[in-house]
Amino acid sequence: MSHRPSPGRRSVLRGSLAASAALTLPTALGSAPAFALSGRPKAGWGVQTGDVTCDSGLVWVRSDRPARMIVETSATESFRKPHRWHGPLLGADTDFTGTTRLRGLPSGEQIHYRVLLADPDDPRRTGEPVSGTFRTASARRRDGVRFVWSGDLAGQGWGINPEFGGYRIYNAMAALDPDFFLCSGDNIYADGPITASVALPDGSTWRNITTEEKSKVAETLAEFRGNFRYNLLDDNLKRFNAQVPSIIQWDDHEVTNNWYPGEILADSRYTEKNVDVLATRARQAFSEYFPISTLRRPDGRVYRVVNHGPLLDVFVLDMRTYRNANSTDDQATDAQGILGAEQLRWLKRELSRSRAVWKVIASDMPLGLVVPDTGDGKPNVEAVAQGDPGAPLGRELQIAELLRFIKHRRITGTVWLTADVHYTSAQHYQPSRAAFTDFEPFWEFVSGPLNAGAFPANTLDNTFGPDRVFIKAPTTANVSPAGGYQFFGEVDIDGGSGELTVRLHESDGTVLFTQVLQPGRVGQ
Repeated sequence: MSHRPSPGRRSVLRGSLAASAALTLPTALGSAPAFALSGRPKAGWGVQTGDVTCDSGLVWVRSDRPARMIVETSATESFRKPHRWHGPLLGADTDFTGTTRLRGLPSGEQIHYRVLLADPDDPRRTGEPVSGTFRTASARRRDGVRFVWSGDLAGQGWGINPEFGGYRIYNAMAALDPDFFLCSGDNIYADGPITASVALPDGSTWRNITTEEKSKVAETLAEFRGNFRYNLLDDNLKRFNAQVPSIIQWDDHEVTNNWYPGEILADSRYTEKNVDVLATRARQAFSEYFPISTLRRPDGRVYRVVNHGPLLDVFVLDMRTYRNANSTDDQATDAQGILGAEQLRWLKRELSRSRAVWKVIASDMPLGLVVPDTGDGKPNVEAVAQGDPGAPLGRELQIAELLRFIKHRRITGTVWLTADVHYTSAQHYQPSRAAFTDFEPFWEFVSGPLNAGAFPANTLDNTFGPDRVFIKAPTTANVSPAGGYQFFGEVDIDGGSGELTVRLHESDGTVLFTQVLQPGRVGQ
């Protein structure tokens, strides 16, 4: 494929890490910034960019004290004649985080940027700049697109282990020089405490970096914020963030396992039992720690479409906020479903409007894999499929409506990407195998986890006729990252032919499976 060069990226990253080299005391850095600190503002948590388009992008930073955020951009590493962007004042109300939107950027170009934090009382006093780089989406089809995706970080008690190399999967993803990273949810495990050590089956010990906020389930806003800060103690992730823009969605573990609106927890670990209260706090911390374009809107929604040039639109779903309660999910009518009525209308409208060759539907849960929720002892359903291989029931009704819409509106180039189940697989959905037949064939690809426990494969539900073409999963539950089974996926769209190639990778970058899809089809 024809792909854009990224001159000088490694040297830019060396500069970006210099300012954060002192990040060696997790406990101290995990606490809230003090107001009486001497010296100049520091940005020890690195920088991030998100929701990058052909002419815009969001830049994120966190200060160690009140500061004014300033971003400078340049076409070269020298920063001669930089363009300056004045960002927000960072204070306690956002946990000293902030995001600045860059507009009017050139398409298909490498953007070098640096973030300066200025003393609010003396703008001349600025901390050491923290640098990064990203590519804007290209308005030229011939340039092609490459991105990676995965999900599930620091789950099941498997946190940052320096002896293991930390979150080293990010190095393998960065080596592919992707245009962006799509995180399919479970960016944190707010319900998963991290202990200092865990015994492994072979008699060795897994040793975690620990912080106070990760010592228990997150309930307060401060504890949710601490969960997001925890991941930024990993140098691999900070380097990756300075190099690769993100498109972030959320799922359940940003709040608590298998949550739904209106739920009252029976989990004895929680003193706050009202999930709506927990979700409100989690959403605030989530919006503070990721650069996401829609979270600054009045409705503060996570679902959105990110336009990435003529080849690709990414439809980011939210299957958590608007869903109905987890149940046996076998009702014959279901207007709310897993997306809610408004989000479904939005998705239909935006798919119809899209002129991109490929429409990637970023789903935080799989469609045809049965994901149970037995936390209260009942045979409830957590995702879409409920195990009945017949006609659509429950949340399947909403997905059937969407698939029918895609077929009859002749919407081409739809591909489903997800994570959630902690293994990697490829499913092909075919009407000739299905109980519900009014749709065109499509592919669903699963990847993950990034750094979490790996689990055996889920069973398939035949309502939409899935065939598991490829799978790699352990046979035992909660296999640690040291035991393998950590995965990410890659999507590579050729600028000449328009072909979309999906590759499923192990954590070291080894390719396990490849599937090539042809453009211009309502089905594959």
